[in-house]
Amino acid sequence: MRIKVNIDLLLVQRKMKLTDLADKVGITIANLSILKTGKAKAIRFSTLEKLCEVLNCAPGDILEYDSAQPRSAEDRD
Repeated sequence: MRIKVNIDLLLVQRKMKLTDLADKVGITIANLSILKTGKAKAIRFSTLEKLCEVLNCAPGDILEYDSAQPRSAEDRD
């Protein structure tokens, strides 16, 4: 996947735990883990907005396009 999710980096920078972020955003730890590991296929704008609000960042701080990554078979469909 060419979209990189930087939640781990933002959590370290803000000295916040995943459980705290999940509570403040209002999503389960399981769903947040799927997102942060890059396994999510989509994200709701409302969830992205809440993540930005809680982490005090912009969407581009959370999601990054990595053109150096090869496209997977799923990406080509």
